[in-house]
Amino acid sequence: MDGEQFRAASRQMTDYIADYLTNIRERRVLPEVEPGYLRPLLPAQAPDTPDEWSDVMADIERVIMPGVTHWHSPHFHAYFPTGNSYPAILADMLSDAIGCIGFTWISSPACTELEVVMLDWLGQLLDLPSQFLAASGGKGGGVIQGTASEATLVAMLSAKTKMLKQVKKDKPYMADNAAAALVGYGSDQAHSSVERAGMMAGVKMRQVASDDNFAMRGPQLREAILKDKALGLIPFFVVGTMGATPACSFDNLREIGEVAQEFGLWCHVDAAYAGSAMVCEEFRYLMDGVELADSFNFNPHKWLLVNFDCSAMWIKDASEVVEAFNVDPLYLKHEQQGQVPDYRHWQIPLGRRFRSLKLWFVMRLYGKHGLQAHIRKQVDLAHQFETRVKKDPRFEIIAPVTLGLVCFRLKRSNEVNETLLKNLNAGGVIHLVPAKIKDTYFLRFAVCSRLTEPQDVDEAWQEVLKQTDLLLQEI
Repeated sequence: MDGEQFRAASRQMTDYIADYLTNIRERRVLPEVEPGYLRPLLPAQAPDTPDEWSDVMADIERVIMPGVTHWHSPHFHAYFPTGNSYPAILADMLSDAIGCIGFTWISSPACTELEVVMLDWLGQLLDLPSQFLAASGGKGGGVIQGTASEATLVAMLSAKTKMLKQVKKDKPYMADNAAAALVGYGSDQAHSSVERAGMMAGVKMRQVASDDNFAMRGPQLREAILKDKALGLIPFFVVGTMGATPACSFDNLREIGEVAQEFGLWCHVDAAYAGSAMVCEEFRYLMDGVELADSFNFNPHKWLLVNFDCSAMWIKDASEVVEAFNVDPLYLKHEQQGQVPDYRHWQIPLGRRFRSLKLWFVMRLYGKHGLQAHIRKQVDLAHQFETRVKKDPRFEIIAPVTLGLVCFRLKRSNEVNETLLKNLNAGGVIHLVPAKIKDTYFLRFAVCSRLTEPQDVDEAWQEVLKQTDLLLQEI
């Protein structure tokens, strides 16, 4: 494919993408295929001679679309949102064309420097404390990770390195066995990636029981730390969650941060979903105490109209991350080292794409007010669904509707609610997923697509009513 062929093919693909997103409501949100559906649709091996572009285009509908779950459908209400917008798609096109692997400043200066500035822009939009921003002139700064899971692991490994260095200095007699004694903490509502990070970091993790609002509080964290210290363990790390996956609950960051400072723990804030809402002033009370954290992370690729992958992480003292990840072979050295970040020292992989282009395009083409309008609209849509649930005495709301998630269930057994969810997803009109807290099973209705309108919320509720009526007639 030469340049002119690319121009023609890209026009076709652009039209296809625009048509796909414009008409996505017409597609069944969940595919009906069975595992293994795709292999029989393709040849047994790659072609010896080039195929025609027209054949490739035709195969998108024949091979790919039958097996696609349409995450950007207004009928998709599972998990949490995944970002999507035309500006971000355009930015990814440019990133792919440039094709740099920006592991050092010299490998592509614009790739590094735009990321530094965009993480400052984004941090300012959220009103993060200035210590987290490179523009402050201090030790802080931001970096784009692939996912919130990576950010948690980076923070945990940095905290591990810091604590082991401290133990070696203060208690050298413990140094040989210190790693096996490290223990970290997270809420029982924290994402599974926190536990998984502990497995990969080779440290123990404790789940701290949440309160009646599904929040981790300071006194319970302090109690867990004291118990572990009495056992001879070394507490070193805690994760506070903003907008936990099961019910969008919020840990008390101020209490957690104060306990972390009292015992010398690294405090990381996982705001993967809820962080986007901090562009709106009215939601910033939810991150009260964030100034006590050592690192903060959220996913613009969830709710801020930036396509995957783009997970924004800020560290108060970036040198503590660099120290944990610094491997400096001769072939990666350059004369400007130390003047600007080399982001290879801030992450798990070496290579990295030009992801800051997506932030630049989206923040410029939406502006602060456009991003705020997007968040506020989706929160309002969630409250519209909540109002419908509350009007039907057969249902109950499980958790406060703070942002774009509604947790609800029939006032029946867990088994009945499981059947209701199964029937809803089998119907193909909408897609939901469940959660379970303290042995209570419930359904999660998340406003996900930027295309969602009030009529989509109403259609979703009508489908819930339809499947509920059918189910209750049978039992």
